[in-house]
Amino acid sequence: MARIKIDGVIEAVRYNSDGLISVVRMYQRRGVVWTDRILFDRSDLVEQLKNRKCLVTGSRRESFGSVFKTGSTVHYTDDHIITEGQAALRDLLAGVSLF
Repeated sequence: MARIKIDGVIEAVRYNSDGLISVVRMYQRRGVVWTDRILFDRSDLVEQLKNRKCLVTGSRRESFGSVFKTGSTVHYTDDHIITEGQAALRDLLAGVSLF
């Protein structure tokens, strides 16, 4: 079975008072290397997901530059950003820490 090419790893999330994602802190793949932590607002994140980028939850393993502990896949469904297995009632990235 082939490995899925991951385009980004979401490490932390901030929700606004309406329960929508305001900002995420993530790492993004740029060719064969990964960026440092970058911030994406909701519109940038939606654009990435609409462009069929594979984003997952997770974190970078300390002292292993390009190695990540990955979790669930992130989806954009019915105007909501959710992790795999969640109902599309509101934005929810299960298991992702808040910042």
